[in-house]
Amino acid sequence: MEMFIGYAGIALFLGLIIVVLERTRHKDKTFSEYATAGRSFGPFFGTMAFTNTWMPGTVFISFAGLAAGAGIIGFYLVAYSMAAVALMAALAKPVHDWGRKFDLRTQADLLGMRYNSKAVRLVASGIGIIATLPWVILGMQSLALVFSYLSFGLVAPFVAVLISIGVIVFRQIWTVKYGMRGVVISDMVQGIFAYFIGTMIAVGLIVWLLANGHGFGEVAPEFYTLPGIGSELGPLYTLSIILTGAAGSWCWPDIFVRLFTADSVRTIKRTAIQSTPLVLIFGTAVCLVALLASSMPDVAAAPDNVWFITASIGGVGLVTLAAICVVGATLGNVGANLQALGTQTANDIVGVVQGHRMEDPKVGKIAVAAITAVCAVGAFFTANTTSGLVVLALVSYQGIVQLAPALFLGIFWKRGNATAAVASMISGFGTAAVLQVLYPVSIPWLGGLTSGVAALAVNLAVYVICSYAAPGNAAETERVNQLWRVHKGITYGAPDLIDSPSHNS
Repeated sequence: MEMFIGYAGIALFLGLIIVVLERTRHKDKTFSEYATAGRSFGPFFGTMAFTNTWMPGTVFISFAGLAAGAGIIGFYLVAYSMAAVALMAALAKPVHDWGRKFDLRTQADLLGMRYNSKAVRLVASGIGIIATLPWVILGMQSLALVFSYLSFGLVAPFVAVLISIGVIVFRQIWTVKYGMRGVVISDMVQGIFAYFIGTMIAVGLIVWLLANGHGFGEVAPEFYTLPGIGSELGPLYTLSIILTGAAGSWCWPDIFVRLFTADSVRTIKRTAIQSTPLVLIFGTAVCLVALLASSMPDVAAAPDNVWFITASIGGVGLVTLAAICVVGATLGNVGANLQALGTQTANDIVGVVQGHRMEDPKVGKIAVAAITAVCAVGAFFTANTTSGLVVLALVSYQGIVQLAPALFLGIFWKRGNATAAVASMISGFGTAAVLQVLYPVSIPWLGGLTSGVAALAVNLAVYVICSYAAPGNAAETERVNQLWRVHKGITYGAPDLIDSPSHNS
């Protein structure tokens, strides 16, 4: 009966999402509409879409597990999330204005336009896809914990993985059909459960823990300290993971596309304002549950299970609600990733190779379906061996942040050029991968810097050196100047050099 209640709760939740999608369905006429939802959504949808992508189901598992197993260092999630929201406001005007004028559909599309380079577009797209695929596979596998708990011991771990893969693949039918518009609308439903109901559950669990002998005084004293001088991780480790999270926030393709789905710059800035308290309160509440619950023997033995262990105090009903929160957050993140990867594959790889802009939304649907199938196969064949994927995922996060110099300096600094962008992305990604293999956690002789931050130093140096050593010609300089005039609202005094988004050089 308990398993029936739990699985029925998930089925009803999925049914609700599908009903909402079917009632709000809209047929996209062009590839651009399919990829950007017609740039039509307002602040509330923008807030829920950003949060449902930014706060994945692993917040309830891995991030909560870090706080339960190591203490306040787990709260770094909240610190870099606040930085990510601030960056959203800073990026709003140039990205939205360029996106609307040049019909940009993806992050790689924007970089290709900014640097007028197919090579930049291909490299950026390749890094985004390589870095994101392991996270999608792990997302499918992490959902298995939900079905394992809701079976109350009746379903084996491997079978739970197969169920999670099946659920995500089934859910992707509607993502493939409705594209980014479907993703944003489902984010609204999934986000209400994951973050509003999730926060209420977390607050209730905090009250219960405080009232039942699991207060702040019962938390191990070492859980209130961060790695310092002489520690195994190094004094710069905490700063490094916060910096990597903040700088890498808008490097993820699924996050960046949120800037293209908004109907105006004002909407993006309002989204940033609205997202701040939601992310702050939700992230802090979940981490506090984990910190306080660290004094529970069962949690100490299995920190990653802290959300379900604490929710079990309320019986099958509360466990089911807690599980729905994880499912909602996971579906939002995985769905957005699959949509972004499929769109980027079609738009920035197939489109570049074929030498023309994609206009038929069917191409995007095929690409999203193909990426979903690849990830499902990957999750199936790694169902019993996740350790290697975890390492690869760590490399991925250190790798995706290597887009940051080309992306941010390209948006805010005129001098950067295609040579600098390609050289910096490749050198940074390669350096990060090598250092991650040699130093999986932190680099002792650099004071605890992570591989990603150390590689960023190389990346940035290469970008700046190449920008000065290989300056653009007069035509390229004028083209870049006109780009800046777009988001400053200045009328062109010369022939428009940048109407075409084909990025042919």
